[in-house]
Amino acid sequence: MTHEERFTTSHWKTLLQQVVLVVLEVQHMASICQVALDAPGVAERVLANDGYVAGHSNPAAFKKLRDLMLLHHAVTRQMVDELGGTAAVTIAEQVRQHLAAHSHHDPDAP
Repeated sequence: MTHEERFTTSHWKTLLQQVVLVVLEVQHMASICQVALDAPGVAERVLANDGYVAGHSNPAAFKKLRDLMLLHHAVTRQMVDELGGTAAVTIAEQVRQHLAAHSHHDPDAP
């Protein structure tokens, strides 16, 4: 990939689609570890490598959960830094709608 290709909207859409797959895997690992990521402070504890937040001990799944969360954060931050917040939000919305259409899921469902 050339330097110019790296900064195209198409590149970022593809990357964000991969990030969405990462999010699905995060949800899967959280389920395995019985980690309620939507509870206040829990995501921060996972990122701080606090395994006590897990309701079920599975060190390999917890490590994967944390690593995937760090990857998601890094890619999202890079996208916002390089494209700006407005473009990043627009791309994220397009990807979300695309994935929802292909998963037979309502894109506006919580």
